[in-house]
Amino acid sequence: MTWYRFTTDRTGAHPQAHLAGFRGFLQAEAHAGYDGLYRSGVTDVACWACSRRKVFDLNERVATPQTTDILERIGALYGIEAEVRSRPPDVRLAARQNQTKPLVDALREILDAALRRLSPKSDMAKAIAYGTKRWPALCSYIDDGRLEIDNNIAERALRGVAVGRRNWLFAGSKTGGERSAAIYTVIQTCKANGVDPQAYIADVTGKIAADWPAAQWEELMS
Repeated sequence: MTWYRFTTDRTGAHPQAHLAGFRGFLQAEAHAGYDGLYRSGVTDVACWACSRRKVFDLNERVATPQTTDILERIGALYGIEAEVRSRPPDVRLAARQNQTKPLVDALREILDAALRRLSPKSDMAKAIAYGTKRWPALCSYIDDGRLEIDNNIAERALRGVAVGRRNWLFAGSKTGGERSAAIYTVIQTCKANGVDPQAYIADVTGKIAADWPAAQWEELMS
């Protein structure tokens, strides 16, 4: 299931209220609003795509041997993930322990060496430090075959929201935002399960209009 929730701002109070009492893994961008969760028993799982993007953006501006090398090393990590995609967690874990961990350790040495040479104020140092500051969280997926290397699935699910926000600008009200979140939840969950959203919504609304029994509402979700 893909679930959206509307909030009026990005303060940490919202995720902390929603995930109160939760114990598990949270994979997200580096946002201070999540820090309270990590202090209360939630395990931080960082996103390699976010870390890579910092270096990639510099490489797009001016490619250097250093940016190219780092991107190739991160690319090798993704190559391993491609080989074990959809495999059982124990298979993924074994591949990560045997293949990924040595590559990640070598990458960290390269990054640390670069930081010793670079000015802390340089764009390259800032791009590298974005990842090294969250290194334990970046490495979380190596020790658990259930985890992903990045949260691109969630980011792709938000792409439509970002495009829509530019096109129609406003939800109109807090209630409008909450209703938009509900519609996004239905549409994206359909897509994630290979169901045509328009056909599903038409089918469900038709059944509701025909006085679908309240005791059987759960069947509309299947």
